[in-house]
Amino acid sequence: MTSHPSQSEIPSTDPFALFDKWFAEARLSELNDSNAMALATATAAGAPSVRMVLLKGHGPDLGKGGGFTFYTNAQSRKGQEIRANSQAALLFHWKSLRRQIRIEGLLGEVAPEVANAYFHSRSRDSQLGAVASDQSRPLDERATFLARFAAAEARFAGGEVERPAHWTGFTLTPSAFEFWLDRPNRLHDRRRFERAVDGWSDGLLYP
Repeated sequence: MTSHPSQSEIPSTDPFALFDKWFAEARLSELNDSNAMALATATAAGAPSVRMVLLKGHGPDLGKGGGFTFYTNAQSRKGQEIRANSQAALLFHWKSLRRQIRIEGLLGEVAPEVANAYFHSRSRDSQLGAVASDQSRPLDERATFLARFAAAEARFAGGEVERPAHWTGFTLTPSAFEFWLDRPNRLHDRRRFERAVDGWSDGLLYP
């Protein structure tokens, strides 16, 4: 007979602290991009879309209630959806650990100085690529994009690359976390945290 834990192995604790613990373990076990997360956004009418982005900052001190930050072209499809509808969701899936974390909340734009600091921490070619790209818009052929990259390279030769005003960051302030831990025979472990007036309430969910 298979033995199963009689108690949840996901503790009732501060969800930011639990995220930190799981994320630190993922950074040791995931071969590539342990900070990769699915970002789900929606239009003003509620039509959803999802894509992978990279987490570039997180913690209880970000924003007004803690948060998770990523960077993008605000003129891209996801950027336009964020402008129209600030509700969003994140999903981390670490297959090596057989764990998932879902995070729901509202997105807000980072301050210009924060976007500048991160933009200039990237490789120069990544900065030039951001200048050259009309992200998500139709492209007639790849040669056009490469020509625009070369033009940006020439424009900023010998100097600092200027961050485009539309290239920015967004921070998701969580209203809810859901932690999922794989167990044999689909007897999985799930705990959901929801923001309350004086902290976080939490409880287990059926798998």
